[in-house]
Amino acid sequence: MKPGTTCRFVCTLGAVALQQGALAAPLLRCEVTYAGATQQVQARMVDDPYSVPSVDIGGRFHFKAVMVGRGEHIESIALYAYLDTRRQPILVQEAKYLPPYHSGVTPYLLTGEQHIYAGEVERELIYHCTLEGVAP
Repeated sequence: MKPGTTCRFVCTLGAVALQQGALAAPLLRCEVTYAGATQQVQARMVDDPYSVPSVDIGGRFHFKAVMVGRGEHIESIALYAYLDTRRQPILVQEAKYLPPYHSGVTPYLLTGEQHIYAGEVERELIYHCTLEGVAP
């Protein structure tokens, strides 16, 4: 073996192990905007989608991001937008994303920019979500 070959091999294995460690916990990040104010909603993997609470967005909407899976495997991603009314929140958009997902360290745009209009005066909710840490 040439000098330095062992180090390169071990260093390469170490870099791969670090990268896989960085990919061990997928993270979904959504930036949700209403009336000029932006909030970040994050979702980590859960077993039970019903346990995930929705997030109040400006007192007019609720937003819920759910990533269901086990270990490193994402089974599904669901996004819900609700219009808040006096009686109860009303579902105005549901989006579901199924595998395969783009893998890698760099976050990638999962949804594109979404514009939702709801209510009597057509209030606008804008969001986009990125997914990161998905193992190949």
